[in-house]
Parts: sequence; structure tokens; C-alpha cells
Amino acid sequence: NSPHGACTSCTGLGSMLEVNPELVIPNKRLTIAEGAIRPWASASHRVGRQSWYWWILDDLATRHKFSLNTPVEKLSREALALILYGEKESQAKNETTPFEGVIPNLKRRWKETDSDFTRAEIEKYMIIQVCPECSGKRLRREALAVRIGIETIATITNRMVEHTITLLKELLNGKKSPLTANELKIASPLIKEILKRLEFLCDVGLEYLTLARESTTLSGGEGQRIQLATQIGSRLTGILYVLDEPSIGLHPRDHSRLIKTLKNLRDLGNTVIVVEHDAETMRQADWIIDIGPGAGKHGGEILFSGSPKDLLKAHTLTGEYLSGKKIIERPAGKHVSKNALMIKGATEHNLKNIDVAIPLGQFVCVTGVSGSGKSTLVNDILARSLRASFHGAHTIPGAHQKITGTEHLNKVIVVDQSPIGRTPRSNPATYTGAFGVIRAVFAKTVDARSRGYNPGRFSFNVKGGRCESCEGQGVKKIEMYFLPDVYVDCEECKGKRFNQEALDIEYNGKNIADVLDMSIDEALKFFGKIPAISAKFKTLHEVGLGYMKVGQSAPTLSGGEAQRVKLATELSRRDTGKTLYILDEPTTGLHFDDVRKLLTVLHALVTKNNTVLVIEHNIDVIRQSDWIIDLGLEGGDKGGILVAEGTPTEIAKNKNSYTGEWLKKNS
Repeated sequence: NSPHGACTSCTGLGSMLEVNPELVIPNKRLTIAEGAIRPWASASHRVGRQSWYWWILDDLATRHKFSLNTPVEKLSREALALILYGEKESQAKNETTPFEGVIPNLKRRWKETDSDFTRAEIEKYMIIQVCPECSGKRLRREALAVRIGIETIATITNRMVEHTITLLKELLNGKKSPLTANELKIASPLIKEILKRLEFLCDVGLEYLTLARESTTLSGGEGQRIQLATQIGSRLTGILYVLDEPSIGLHPRDHSRLIKTLKNLRDLGNTVIVVEHDAETMRQADWIIDIGPGAGKHGGEILFSGSPKDLLKAHTLTGEYLSGKKIIERPAGKHVSKNALMIKGATEHNLKNIDVAIPLGQFVCVTGVSGSGKSTLVNDILARSLRASFHGAHTIPGAHQKITGTEHLNKVIVVDQSPIGRTPRSNPATYTGAFGVIRAVFAKTVDARSRGYNPGRFSFNVKGGRCESCEGQGVKKIEMYFLPDVYVDCEECKGKRFNQEALDIEYNGKNIADVLDMSIDEALKFFGKIPAISAKFKTLHEVGLGYMKVGQSAPTLSGGEAQRVKLATELSRRDTGKTLYILDEPTTGLHFDDVRKLLTVLHALVTKNNTVLVIEHNIDVIRQSDWIIDLGLEGGDKGGILVAEGTPTEIAKNKNSYTGEWLKKNS
């Protein structure tokens, strides 16, 4: 972070964005004339013969005697190098400006442009590569020249936390320590402080992380647990700590360590309030406040306040699931698999050259402790590969030999927890496409037709019917400079987004703002006779989002809610069968009863000959799966091994599997 220590090439990032030739020319069977150069291709995927790019390429081909009508895979290595990297001065003829090359052209435009859109478009053809100057170590040579024995600061920070602890203890106590007596006297207090902080990371189950790990690659749960470890280290008392689902991303094996950490905070004289759905955390709490009975406007009441023991006797939904009076039962029927996807030779990150078979037409769970390689296998390797082959996505899959069995699929849908939008303009109605049909319904009313209003009049994204004071957002952003921005209701439209002319138009007694303020369940009933709208709201209801408002702004949705909105959107489309659905911890933020609803939907997908692949730690979900792929044994360097694969019953009998151990306990 300091110019004195940072690598001058990557400015301390350890990586650089570089244009990737494979993304620039993804289909080498095409000719240049047919649009093989993707970033230079027009909307019709052809280099237009009147375009500037065509003329310079045509001139290059004429001078170097190759044809733009030859498939790229049949061009000579020299011709392809000229196209991608350009000419040198010596290669260009007199009075001819050397051809810049596609890749240098993209890099120059990326550096020079002031347009975020242009930069984002070019970044589709770029990948993050390790800085060649510092080899990803982020520091300049002078800093890396300083050593303790054979260790540099880079080698120490790139070790797993538990390995770093071992190294530091050897420095303090080992007979072969490279430190002299005087050096050890100086270093000892520092090493003890570092050890204390690292041990706090181990206490919250993060011993598999490296200290050099980029924060952007951490899950929400990992980030929260790092903050928790920091607070434990401060040893403060009289503090109120508020945590929102700290168990996210934690395998059941590690819950006890997290709970112990929370109790240590309490025992120091602090108060710890945890918003949580994990059963074990609830049982270990001193006091539970249960809110309900439903969600949205159906919730907001204190149903129970007392000890976990008393909650087991209470007639609340949480109490009934916790006591075992209610259980999540698997739907009747068995899913049969005839084919499989086979990932061979997976070696990305910590994966140990493993071969993994994923049965198709089944509900498959990928399990394992945090850091065992689940996301690497499913998201980095499988999802990226399938997105590239089925949808032409500009992504480079993680390291593996090959994937077979894709001929048994016709589509892949990755349902992640990224936001459905980053501004108040995005909401469930716009994301699912229901809002377009709703606007058309309002435009067909007698009053709208008499005034000559079209569907655009009821859009808050274009001029006409929207409130111009807030430009249809319903809120105004107040920049707080050093603090997060604050949104306040627009004084002109009072948060309704539309001007009075648009609000005067009503359908069955409701105007467009009233519709956006309805819950999904209310809208489902209100538009029940219009299939194009009710079908979309019905799927949102089925995934447990009936409480959500139709116009609820995207920034207010949790990751789990955003994921379910995406899932509902896909479910509302025509089902073709032979689709692979990939979900990453879909139970995040879900109550027991919401998990039950979600599982009903996922099983229904499999019944229609689709495949559902889920990364999950929730035992109820794992128990209901048809097949389990368990990675481990541990996280980080000790992970990346295929520990077990089979049915839940088979995994429960496997003595090497932590997942099996918990399945056996909860059977």
C-alpha cells in the first residue's frame, strides 16, 4: 500500500488485467470476415465491409498475403500474430503506418477512455493475470530481499494461518531459530502479539486462510468472522455486538467453535445479539426473541421471548421445528440418473487433480468444510466451462483437463447471490419482467387510451409519467462524502415515483404506485386473471417471497432474497428439461419453514428431468439430496480431496467424512 514497498509494475496489487487472445477470438472456425474478432464484430457478428476495422485488416492481409476469408484455425502462426499483436516498424512498408494489432488497440483504449461503459466492454476480453514483475508477491525486489532465515514477508503471508503459527512458534522456541539472542529479545513481544491475533482467526474457523488472501475473494461469513476475531483481540468490555448470521458458509463441524467464540465475548462482559437461523446456535443462546408470525406485513410481532428450553414448549413455528414437532420431509418419489457430467483432472487452487462425477437428473449436494474447494470446483471450473460452451460467456474456467457429458444438457443456469441491481430502479417486478406486462395493462384502460398514454407513460425510467424531481427513483441521494450515501423520500412525489397525470390512471381501483407498493401475494391475487403476470408472481410466492413488495428496491434485498428472485425468474420461463441449475448456499437467510418451501421447488425441478447442483452446509438440504459429493478433509492446503461420494445413507456411514458424521447425528 506504500509506494516505497509496492511493486512498480502492478502498484502492489499482485495481478494485472490483460487482454486474453482466447476471449478475443473465441471461435477459431470463423473467418475474420465472419466476425471471428469478437470485440471488433458488429451486431451481426461480421466486420462490416464499410467499417474502418475492415479497411485496416484488408490492407494488412493484402500486404502480408493472407485472406480474411480463411478460418482463423487455418491461418499461419505469423498471420495470427500480426492480427493480434500488430506490426513492427520494419514489417510495415514505406509510408504505411504499422498496424497496431487487436490486443494493443484494446489495451490502449482501455487505458485512455473516460467511459465506464467502454471500459466494461473491453474488460469482457480481459482476465486477471499474475504480475510478471513480482510474481504476485505485490512487493518490489528491495522489500523481498529482506529475510528471516529463508523466509521473506511474501512467503510468510502466503502460508495458511495455522502454518504461520507453527513457523512463529519455532522462531520463539526452536533451537534452530535463525534469530540471534539479541534479535529474539527485540522480536519476541512482536511475535507474541502476531500469534495472539492469528490464534483468534483459528478460534473462528479461519485457519485455512492465507494472510495475503484478497478481501474481495472472501465470503460474507468469512469477512464477518475476521471482524469478530479482531474484536476478540481488542479485549474490550461493556460493548454491544450485533451479528447478522455469522454461521454463513460454516460447516456444522465448525459451529461449536463459533459459538464458543461468541460465549467468550459474552464472558468478557459484553452483550452479543445474533440474527440467526442455525438450530445449534439457538440452542446455545442464553435468550431467544422469536419474531413473526409471518414475513413482511404479516410479521413484526414478538411471538416469544425467553430461554431456548421454554421456546421448545412454545407454539411458534421456530419452536415447533426446534423441538422436532415439525420436520422438513422429503417429497415422495425417487429421481433416477442415467447419465453424468464428469469433471476430470481438476487442479485449480487447492484441488488435488480430482475426478468428480455429477449424476444428471438428480438433486446433488457438494459439501465440505469451509475452504475445502467446493466453490472452486462448482463455480470456477464447472459453471465457467458450461457458460462458455452453452452461452458463449467471456470467462476462463479454472484449471482442469476436460468435462464430459455436456451433450446430455441443453442449458445451464447459475443462480448466485449477487444483487439483481445496484440502484433503486431495479426491483422484483422489473427483474422478472412482470412490470412490462403491468404497464401494458394500465395503458389499455379507458382513461389511458382517451388521453393517448402508451405503456412508456407508466415507466419510471423514461420521461413522461415519471416524477422528474427524483427522475422516477422515488428517493433522492444525499452524498455524505466520508460516510455512506443516504437516501430520502422525494418531496415532490412522496416516494411514489410518478407524476400526478400517471397516478390518475387506475386499474380496478389501484394506480401504478399502489401496485408497486403491494406485496407479491397481494399482487398475485390482484392480477390473478392475467396469466402473464400471475405466473411470475406465483413462482416468487413458491420460493417464499410472498411477503416482498412488488417494487422493493434491489439494494434493500439480502443475498438470499436476490438469489430466490433469480430462481423464481428462471422458474417462470418455459421449462425445457435437461437444464442444470447451480446454486451456492441457497438457504442463506432462510427460516426452517422457508427451507421447506425452497426444497419443494428444487425437487419439482428435478422431477421435470432437470439437474439441481447445490453447494450447501444445511443438514436438512443435504439429507434430502439424491447424491452427495463431499470434499475435504480440511480447508486450504489440506483440502481439495474427494473424501466421499454417494447417497446420504452411504455418506452417513463413511467414517472419514465430517458431513457423514453430522448426517449420522441428525438422522
